[in-house]
Amino acid sequence: MQDLIKLDFVDLALAVGLMAISIGLSAWEKLGLELNFAIATGRTILQLLVLGYVFDFILAVNNVWAVLGLLAIMLTITAIVARNRISQKIPLVLPVVWGAILVSTALTLFYVNLLILQPDRWFEARYLIPLGGIIIGNAMNAAAIAGERLVSTINNSSGEIETHLSLGATPQQAVTQYRREAIRAALLPTVNQMMLIGMATLPSITAGQLLGGVNPLDAVSYEILIIFMVAFANLLTTILVTRGLCRQFFNSAAQLIR
Repeated sequence: MQDLIKLDFVDLALAVGLMAISIGLSAWEKLGLELNFAIATGRTILQLLVLGYVFDFILAVNNVWAVLGLLAIMLTITAIVARNRISQKIPLVLPVVWGAILVSTALTLFYVNLLILQPDRWFEARYLIPLGGIIIGNAMNAAAIAGERLVSTINNSSGEIETHLSLGATPQQAVTQYRREAIRAALLPTVNQMMLIGMATLPSITAGQLLGGVNPLDAVSYEILIIFMVAFANLLTTILVTRGLCRQFFNSAAQLIR
């Protein structure tokens, strides 16, 4: 197999040229995205360079506390981002989202490490950090979509919910349909990706492995593992998030809080 083509600083500078062209096109079309593109480009470079050095250090030391610490930081940041994407500020929404992503990530990694990868040490950084990062990032998006959909639906259906409550339904029964709709909405992108993967789309992870010189069958094998991990973690995250958020809309007397 051909040796990996490494990118030097000149190559990366030329890659930045793509964003310079994008800024120029935005200005030409008067889209008003020039500043956003410029800031996003700078942040992407800075954040990924920092991430690269941090990963290099953690992979070198391969210490359990360093690995778990980095995953905890990633989890907290993504939980805050997911919380901010939910328009209505509900009490305890951050702990709900944080806990849901934590549980789904931990259970998924436990299953994969114990039954599939079986590394010499369960906290092996080269496996735990990339896989954990993928799960956390996707779970964040699923939690944000499910949470926003659920909150907006409940706010727009307060009359219907109170009718169900007055007829003797429990709070969970009154919002069951809204929970299901929110979960379906959050999982739709994942299901669509699974339907088309390998046919109409080439996953970025597989593409990256191929560019890195990995055998195509090995790259596809890991992609299968990753997509199934993401589907499970997203489903579990949305179930936990919607259950937790629903409790925030009712008081101890099972009354809807407006």
